[in-house]
Amino acid sequence: MRLVILGGPGAGKGTQAEQLCNNLSIPLLAVGDILRTEIATETDLGKLAVPFVGSGELVPDDILIKFIGRRLLLWDVFNGWVLEGYPRTAFQAEELDFLLDDLAQELDWAIWLKVPNQVLLSRSIERDRADDEPEILQRRLDLFEERTIPILEYYEHRNKLLTINGDRSPEEVQQDILKMVS
Repeated sequence: MRLVILGGPGAGKGTQAEQLCNNLSIPLLAVGDILRTEIATETDLGKLAVPFVGSGELVPDDILIKFIGRRLLLWDVFNGWVLEGYPRTAFQAEELDFLLDDLAQELDWAIWLKVPNQVLLSRSIERDRADDEPEILQRRLDLFEERTIPILEYYEHRNKLLTINGDRSPEEVQQDILKMVS
């Protein structure tokens, strides 16, 4: 099973992705965690990402696409994966499809965790991470609206979009996801 988890900052993507990986016995490819680790360990990729993450901007496509392309070549993703934090734009979704075509793979589903913006904002503030300051959060929500929403149309047009009400308990959300992907 090859899945991507979509949703705004604070939608529960990480929580749902981890639970899906446990339930389906496939690896989690969490781009946000990987970027934070790369930044903390000051790798070349991390150094390139610092100015964007620090200002609430999205990391440029060319950096993320190269990373995802390399990551999908590793042996542990052979039987499937859950990708969280990528793609974030319709362009990235298309690039992911091209990569998967080259690797003779196909995305099964894009799972959209639909959560109202006010809930996204309050959940993000509660997380209390360094990159979750109110100004940065608002910028991330604005970017999300502007750049990420068109991705829904991309996946809907390809009959790959599953919309889940993400404004419920994590257990209820996970149950719905598992019902829809099986």
